[in-house]
Amino acid sequence: MQQKLREHIEKIVPLTDDEFAFVRSHFTIKSYKKREFLIQEGKSVKYAYFVVSGLLMLVYNNESGKQHIVSFAMEDWWESDFLAYHTQTKATMSLQCLEDTDVFCLSLEDYQKLCAGLQKMEHFFLRKANAGHIGSQQRILSFLTSNAKERYEQLLKRYPSLFQRVPKSLLASYLGVSRETLSRLAR
Repeated sequence: MQQKLREHIEKIVPLTDDEFAFVRSHFTIKSYKKREFLIQEGKSVKYAYFVVSGLLMLVYNNESGKQHIVSFAMEDWWESDFLAYHTQTKATMSLQCLEDTDVFCLSLEDYQKLCAGLQKMEHFFLRKANAGHIGSQQRILSFLTSNAKERYEQLLKRYPSLFQRVPKSLLASYLGVSRETLSRLAR
């Protein structure tokens, strides 16, 4: 598992063995079972998570109880309720396993120590944050400018493996369509 973390980081910044040992010392490893929650709405957010194996779903429930899927996170992705994590406030979203999942966990304190102690990691996290911001903007624009079929085709093109790993009802929710509409789009 440690090698996957190192390879992930080294896609952006090279690390010596000593630097990686320093980086690794700031993470803990945890395993979760399918349907288990890593973050629950209304509770403290202790970690940002790097997914080594498995699949996560970030969900927001509105006041009327309607579930909105904010994102899916698979191998090599980072996920958390980042607002709650960085501001140390209560979670407004929940993070749940769709499969058995192994993650590296990074507390805010360790994140800050890591960035202060190794400038390369500050650069790494800036690049990851920028990529996440761009992805979020693209998703928003997709909802503003694309119809359901176009959103379906964009998702299929970008993340084809999701269609084998995620139940159709959850994919439909993510795309903002009914399960029946998703079935029609998939034909």
